[in-house]
Amino acid sequence: MIRKILYITATSIEAEAIINVVGLKANSAKTRYRYNKTDIDILVAGVGTVATTWNMSKWLSFNNPPCLVINAGIAGSFNPLIEIGDVVMPVSDCFADAGVEDGNNFITLSEAGIVSGNDFPFKNDFIYCDNSFCQKLTPIVKPMRSITVNSATGSESTKEKLAVKFNPDIETMEGAAFFYVASLEKIPFIAVRAISNMVGRRDKTQWDIPLALKNLTTKLSEILETLSLP
Repeated sequence: MIRKILYITATSIEAEAIINVVGLKANSAKTRYRYNKTDIDILVAGVGTVATTWNMSKWLSFNNPPCLVINAGIAGSFNPLIEIGDVVMPVSDCFADAGVEDGNNFITLSEAGIVSGNDFPFKNDFIYCDNSFCQKLTPIVKPMRSITVNSATGSESTKEKLAVKFNPDIETMEGAAFFYVASLEKIPFIAVRAISNMVGRRDKTQWDIPLALKNLTTKLSEILETLSLP
């Protein structure tokens, strides 16, 4: 049984996705929640890799390690088969804009010979989520390839370059940092993302954040119930 979960999001509205799960109970100060026999702490770590790395590391340094850390929120989709509102589980991630430019080409740090792309926790520049929790959830949440960027993609040209280079299904602004810290701290982790928009030219009239968050709550309820099973 999972005794304690740390739930990490970038923003407070993404934190609401788990707070709205039916059956989740808050303590009197609303600083900790409980689902069945599992305690859940919520950390709103901020947007981007720097904020995520700092706040996640700080929390872990001052608290007993959880049995599982979950990173959840919204994301953009590269994959036309992943529709707005779908909830997916990133199982690989990388820092897709960490590298150097060479004319019109982008070269990763490992391709430039600056670092090794296989130093732990990396394998060929990617960090992977492959643990018993991930395997248990695969039947109910689609596993997908993710990339992490510091600037959300907003043009077709950038989308095309990233697609060719990394072949991603989705992108976020925090995922790889979460994978990195959890891996180095040797804490089991999973990530869950609800699709709010298709990656490309920025047109918020085509986004549906409320639908994504609503579906995220529904899927988190199913995830918590699945993880509560023997």
